[in-house]
Amino acid sequence: MSHIFPRSMKSAPPTAVGGQGCYLIDSTGKRYLDASGGAAVSCLGHGDATVINAIKAQLDQLAYAHTGFFTSEPAEALADLLIEHAPGTLDRVYLVSGGSEATEAAIKLARQYCVEKGEPQRGRVIARKQSYHGNTIGALSAGGNEWRRAQFGPLLLDMSHIDPCYPYRLQHMDESDADYGLRSANLLEQELLRVGPETVMAFIAEPVVGATAGALAPAPGYFKRIREICDQYGILLILDEVMCGMGRTGTLFACEQDGVAPDILCIAKGLGAGYQPIGAMLCTARIYDTIGAGSGFFQHGHTYIGHPTAAAAALAVVRSVLDRNLLERVQTQGVALKSLLDERLGQHAHVGDIRGRGLFLGLELVQNRDTKAPFDPALKLAAKIKQAAFDGGLACYPMSGTIDGKRGDHILLAPPFIIDDAQITELVDKLAAAITTSLPG
Repeated sequence: MSHIFPRSMKSAPPTAVGGQGCYLIDSTGKRYLDASGGAAVSCLGHGDATVINAIKAQLDQLAYAHTGFFTSEPAEALADLLIEHAPGTLDRVYLVSGGSEATEAAIKLARQYCVEKGEPQRGRVIARKQSYHGNTIGALSAGGNEWRRAQFGPLLLDMSHIDPCYPYRLQHMDESDADYGLRSANLLEQELLRVGPETVMAFIAEPVVGATAGALAPAPGYFKRIREICDQYGILLILDEVMCGMGRTGTLFACEQDGVAPDILCIAKGLGAGYQPIGAMLCTARIYDTIGAGSGFFQHGHTYIGHPTAAAAALAVVRSVLDRNLLERVQTQGVALKSLLDERLGQHAHVGDIRGRGLFLGLELVQNRDTKAPFDPALKLAAKIKQAAFDGGLACYPMSGTIDGKRGDHILLAPPFIIDDAQITELVDKLAAAITTSLPG
């Protein structure tokens, strides 16, 4: 009998005992192609010798030192490397242990910045429906997925949520991509004027929405208009790249492809590639210097921030992504995967949309392609596909509630950057079989 508190109490998962490249291996010897990298985490695959050796070397030198007393060499080197490649005027790195911590830190930093610059009336965050920013209270408050929020409603902070940029469902038939991007972005200005722009401290969004919407990329010009609105009304732009960043979409930072830079940026998942728990919040020199000239102290912190071993792992991961030309590989293999998905499933009667960037792709499933009507949530289609794929040796990331937290189903794919052509074929073969097996009738 296990004493582990599992994610689900309705079934017992197999025990993972090994990992080789793009595969995980359970205690029976069964191999699973890791088509989602866990949750878009394992970007380098499993058993990467370079990262493992970096962790071992760091443990031999120094495992841990509390940041209330010390900094460390790997933390400093990691921050330097991230800022060297970061967009815009991002200048400081606050290392944490995961994505939710990064989002919490971003929200609290935004608030403290407003207070210290003499605008204490700014306390509201505007976010988007069908977003996901983490599971801690501040992050969950910013998230716009109603299923995740519902039972915790009384605990959540008061935040506004505007419609996402969702071309497949919200773009008008007679509307160009650029016109839709502009119209969708202008919803932010409308909400600012509704609540009073002087009360708002930040707008937070994922450049490419992951878990809750299935690799939902914005329309052209969307984020450039968002950036303009934020600047016009003096609010901060927080970009959550916890899932879509660190090369997942084909550039180290996902926002590079939209030609914008945020005031605060959150990363995690692929930053440590699963080898150590780590995340980071990056901010501009303007924000950092404002607090430095004021209290000189960010009123926030966790025991394991800046963990030397985690930082050493992340440093090896980021160097590997850059030095092994894996960004180019993500672009090439992303095109190959998208092309094969289009070929095999693009005209499938129940696949409405195949979307995403790089090796961050999603399929939205529909009951009727013409009307885009979703399947009845009672069918639990996403859960059935996940189990069927897993039984067939494929780990992928199906989710329900794509449209509004209740209706809609999608499958998220985020395989390791090292995936080869044969494994792409294996992925699509097994995914297609799982979809066929799981569909009603």
